[in-house]
Amino acid sequence: MSVPAPAITLHVLPPSPPCHTVEAALQLKGLAYEKVALPAGGHQEAMAEIYGPARVTVPGIVVDGTPVHGSVNILERLEQLQPEPALYPPAIADAVHEAERWGDGRLQDLARYLPWGALYFRPESLGTFGGAGALDAAGTDDAIKVIRGTWRYHDLTAQRLYDGLEDLPALLDRVDALAADGTIGTEHVTAADLQLGASLRVLLTVGDLHPLMAGRPGEEIARRLFPEYPGLVPAGALPAGWVPERA
Repeated sequence: MSVPAPAITLHVLPPSPPCHTVEAALQLKGLAYEKVALPAGGHQEAMAEIYGPARVTVPGIVVDGTPVHGSVNILERLEQLQPEPALYPPAIADAVHEAERWGDGRLQDLARYLPWGALYFRPESLGTFGGAGALDAAGTDDAIKVIRGTWRYHDLTAQRLYDGLEDLPALLDRVDALAADGTIGTEHVTAADLQLGASLRVLLTVGDLHPLMAGRPGEEIARRLFPEYPGLVPAGALPAGWVPERA
């Protein structure tokens, strides 16, 4: 007797890197799901109602009525539901788990706010994130309001943006090292590939970061696993001297 497929509902906020991670994992596993895109600004209340008062961030999935919150927990649950293809290949499972959790931390944090930091200086570029072109004057007025609100939401300041840019070269070096030892970047896509790749793909929406990322394993992984990702803040948006030069 065949086992019925689980009923899966995925709750996302479209710009969120870990939401892209989870959706890519569902597709890789061949699991059917319903995606519910929550409204920006109102998603915290919706998430808290479904996943509990301490679970206000995306993503989350509900599997046969049981909620699972956070991309790391979700990928582990998907592995139980559908073991193949393995997100945690036995030979490198420990290394994948470690890299995945690292990627779920500082790297993902930067990916959440660096594009919004760049958009502050080029607000008309917000239109490209919706699949359109640069905004006209009236649209830019609206974009400025959204961007300012998002800076408040992320507690973003110019100093925090500068410090994040200073941290980025070391984080990219670690991605290089993970690729060099075979934890990521092979033909077999792992949970670490999806976790890091989604964040790196979001960072690639900032043109000023392209020289730091060009030709490196992280760029290849990001563009291969997430080829379609709207949005581009053109190079030259960030103040001169804020983006570290590549060693």
